[in-house]
Amino acid sequence: MAFKKIDFYIEKETKAFRVVMDKLVCSLRVAQRYIDKQRLFCEDKVVSEKSKYIKGKISLVIFKPNTKGLTPIFQTDDFAIFDKPIGLLVHPKNRNTPYTLTDEVKYLFGNNANIVHRIDKETSGLVLAAKHRNAEIFFKNSFQNKKIKKGYLALVKGKIESELFINEPIKINRDYSKTKIKVFIDKSGKEAKTVIKPLKYNSKNDTTLVEAIPLTGRQHQIRIHLFHVKHPIIGDPIYGTDYKTASDYLDEKLTKQERIKLTGASRLMLHANWIEFSYNEIRYKIYSKEDLGLGD
Repeated sequence: MAFKKIDFYIEKETKAFRVVMDKLVCSLRVAQRYIDKQRLFCEDKVVSEKSKYIKGKISLVIFKPNTKGLTPIFQTDDFAIFDKPIGLLVHPKNRNTPYTLTDEVKYLFGNNANIVHRIDKETSGLVLAAKHRNAEIFFKNSFQNKKIKKGYLALVKGKIESELFINEPIKINRDYSKTKIKVFIDKSGKEAKTVIKPLKYNSKNDTTLVEAIPLTGRQHQIRIHLFHVKHPIIGDPIYGTDYKTASDYLDEKLTKQERIKLTGASRLMLHANWIEFSYNEIRYKIYSKEDLGLGD
């Protein structure tokens, strides 16, 4: 398990944040974050007030990283880049999630190391992690200010003959009663722009290998944009399928054979292929060592 509860006893009333700081030997900021995430308990009840005086039986839920030996493909003293395999979550969904990429990051570099962006569980490829707080702040600001560029490979349905510029706003779906898609195109949504460059067309399967370059960072941006222009990604069980297929997939009822039959592949054919940014006056452009597994 990635999360573990530790129990201890204190006799003297102490402020909640100080209890966490003393037990974990951490900063005030980290202690406050633990309390905000409801990881501090007194007599089996969640402590939510940071300055509340507590005593007696105390419990702390801590993140204890597991490792499966996944290591970065590139790293410096400040950051590391991992080639995430398909099917691996970047962050734990809850305290029962047994293993994610976050486990490897914290196992290798300590509790102050964090992943600075997300890619979907079913998207393979490059993920950037900061080894300390200052680097984390820098990279998160860089993403927010669009100073980090990323390129993806995607295998899509149909023939794309020339470069596409998709400029369609994206809105989060709040009603799953009629569709299981997480986002949709809507004029009231947030700005979203994607460049699609065709690389190779396969006439036998009527599919095109493309490079997708998101100029903004919306959830499921590449997937919904390609679906919108009628070139859904091969293997996508949500965008381009019916309600039942998407529902069965989300409920983990869709078999591998059914998915191949309905979507064309057993996985989402989307791969984070390169990432480019500047750090400490050095320009980096890192390429993935993996690919979409088109031979599978």
